[in-house]
Amino acid sequence: MQQLQEGRAGRYVSQPTGYRAFVPAPLPPVPPIRLDGDLPVLLSAADRALGRLDGSILTLPNPDLLVFGYVRREAVLSSQIEGTQSSLQDPATR
Repeated sequence: MQQLQEGRAGRYVSQPTGYRAFVPAPLPPVPPIRLDGDLPVLLSAADRALGRLDGSILTLPNPDLLVFGYVRREAVLSSQIEGTQSSLQDPATR
């Protein structure tokens, strides 16, 4: 196997079939991740937002109804990325 590209997160390795495989670097990363600047504040804000969302979900009678719409939308977007034509009105996504 021939190495194609290497970075901090890992490397791409060409396969005999012609595809490239991503091989992640071992953890923990070297050098270690530095949490400085705005990153700790942003991580804290994201954590609080997830906590609020989790609390809000507990008040819904059927949280699956809320999640279902997002799952369908993600499926449509994924199919469009793959080049498949689909929409939210498509019977195949219902």
